Amino acid sequence: MKQGIHPDNYREVAFKDMSNDVTFITRSTINTRETIEIDGKTYPLVKLEITNASHPFFTGKQKLVDTAGRVDKFMSRYGNRNKK
Repeated sequence: MKQGIHPDNYREVAFKDMSNDVTFITRSTINTRETIEIDGKTYPLVKLEITNASHPFFTGKQKLVDTAGRVDKFMSRYGNRNKK
């Protein structure tokens, strides 16, 4: 690695998924204003909207969209208007 190009302020930071309250701790250099106490230790807190704990791809709760059915329905309603 090149010397002097990497940040020196890595520390443990808590990331919290706001949709399902899952929290995980990892090392980061992100600046935060909020803190959270986990197991008696205080960590900087980063609030996230979506993580692998709530993303439909990782949870297996994906909605399958029938695009072919939608196109057929559209064409049956509006597709033949110019063929009078």
